[in-house]
Amino acid sequence: MTDAPAAGRKAENPWLKLTLELGPLLVFFFANGRFGIFVATGAFMAAMAVSLAASWAINRRLAVMPLVTGIVVAVFGTLTLVLHDDTFIKMKPTIVNALFGGVLLGGLAFGKTLLGYVFDGAFHLDAAGWRKLTIRWGLFFLLLAVLNEAIWRTQSTEFWIAFKVWGIMPLTLLFSVAQLPLLTRHAIERPEA
Repeated sequence: MTDAPAAGRKAENPWLKLTLELGPLLVFFFANGRFGIFVATGAFMAAMAVSLAASWAINRRLAVMPLVTGIVVAVFGTLTLVLHDDTFIKMKPTIVNALFGGVLLGGLAFGKTLLGYVFDGAFHLDAAGWRKLTIRWGLFFLLLAVLNEAIWRTQSTEFWIAFKVWGIMPLTLLFSVAQLPLLTRHAIERPEA
């Protein structure tokens, strides 16, 4: 598998993509600091919906990870607000990360490297590269799920929210950068359109 996106699709601006993916999390962080977890949850749900709508308006499609995340945010955010129990929104990262990790590693068990669909053609790797990268990301997502469980169950809500923004994001960035040697080693020529 070299890549998965449809031919002829224009490349998405990486800064815009980052803004659309991180914007809702930052809204959640700042709304919690000012209004508390329940208002922050509603704001997070609204920001996620706006982010998905903007992504659709700009690209005429939705990437898999933000779409799945948006659905889980809607379900667990609604449970949080209706039942007035912040446990549900705290469990959301565990479920999303465990789902992504499980799907990636489960796909490998069936001989499928699904990570190419997640990265949507950003990289062009040989089969061994996709397999190694899929294992690494699958395990990383499972680690994030375990880490989220440990943090929200043992720390204050404020610490958990701060860790989501200022801990998970830098960890993910560092992990991504650590994959550059693998990407370089297994890169293949981009197929001509």
